[in-house]
Amino acid sequence: MAGPAFDDRDGFIWYDGVMVPWRDARCHVLTHALHYASCVFEGERVYGGKVFKLTEHSQRLIDSGRILGFDVPMTVEAIDEATRDVVARNGIVDGYVRPLAWRGSEMMGVSAQANTIHVAIACWLWPSYFSPEARLKGLRLTIADWKRPAPDTAPTASKAAGLYMICTLSKHKAEAAGFDDALMFDYRGRVAEATGANIFFVKDGKLHTPTPDCFLDGITRRTVIDLARRKGIEVIERTIMPEEMEGFEQAFLTGTAAEVTPLSEIGPYSFEVGEITKGLMTAYDDLVRGR
Repeated sequence: MAGPAFDDRDGFIWYDGVMVPWRDARCHVLTHALHYASCVFEGERVYGGKVFKLTEHSQRLIDSGRILGFDVPMTVEAIDEATRDVVARNGIVDGYVRPLAWRGSEMMGVSAQANTIHVAIACWLWPSYFSPEARLKGLRLTIADWKRPAPDTAPTASKAAGLYMICTLSKHKAEAAGFDDALMFDYRGRVAEATGANIFFVKDGKLHTPTPDCFLDGITRRTVIDLARRKGIEVIERTIMPEEMEGFEQAFLTGTAAEVTPLSEIGPYSFEVGEITKGLMTAYDDLVRGR
């Protein structure tokens, strides 16, 4: 995002129970998480000074840590309180929150049972993940070379840092080719998700979305499913094969950062930014802003 480097900003970061100046929130180069990806995190949005679905995110941080074999040394309530404190201390009205937990540096090697588990929470201004112009006309996606791994080869139910390596590779390649993002298939060749957001399709007034059996069942994803059902739209969670995209009329992404973002293109397939997509964009915006 535009702005100063993320290690050189004014403000405060909550770090292991202490509110420290932003530039002082550092860890050692031999931190286990840096070498072996033993880190979990969350992405949260602040609207009007309040974090949307904060407790769900805090719980998922703890759950993700347990999947990676460590206990986050805080309760959900304590994470909620610390998050609210750091948002208030930084004066964030509309922005982004990044809580994370990771193994420290007491042991260096694959085995690191004795390492301290650290927790930090940062927040900053972040108006939109994609540009307003791109969101209005629909994003262009390419097809990623990398595939989401099988759940018996990686801890796919956790929001773990290591799972995003192939997302970075895929998004970098997509952007270098002039696209906004990339659609990732799963290990079986089925439609899975984008590099940092879940995906939905519209056909004959119904929503279709892949079953999240090897990728995150996103909090925004579940929120949008609930909004759609309240509007009387049938939501079908199922296996979606790549060739089916030719028959879908609309498509959009959902995620904390992406919110509800329409798509105009995925590889050779084109979509309209239709009324169902626009209606869910408005409904989601109204919900998070308390309108």
